[in-house]
Amino acid sequence: MNRGLFLLACVSGFLAVAFGAFGSHGLKQLVSAEMLGVFHLAVEYQFYHTFALIAVALARPWVDSPLLNWAARLFIAGMLLFCGSLYALVLTGHKWLGPITPLGGLCLLAGWLLLAAGVWRSRGAQ
Repeated sequence: MNRGLFLLACVSGFLAVAFGAFGSHGLKQLVSAEMLGVFHLAVEYQFYHTFALIAVALARPWVDSPLLNWAARLFIAGMLLFCGSLYALVLTGHKWLGPITPLGGLCLLAGWLLLAAGVWRSRGAQ
């Protein structure tokens, strides 16, 4: 198990719950329904990729591939860019953050591909 990655996933899960609660209770009166939906999308994707990080952290004994490390890095970068830009867009209203979001999405997609490639090419236990 990758202890550091698992710990980072735990922190990300905590933050996703906190952001979700803030979005459900604290933002309702402050932003439009559309922006609230954007915020909830960011929370949703943060949760998905928190679970992906947990899977990568726990996969090490069965999947022996350096691609796992790259998948984790891309999941982290993707969460920061995709979710982070959406959170910031909703909270600040700065529209220039919009073009950052697709870069984060590309990182998330690449992370899933590298995770699959790592499993496929693994030299670990069958």
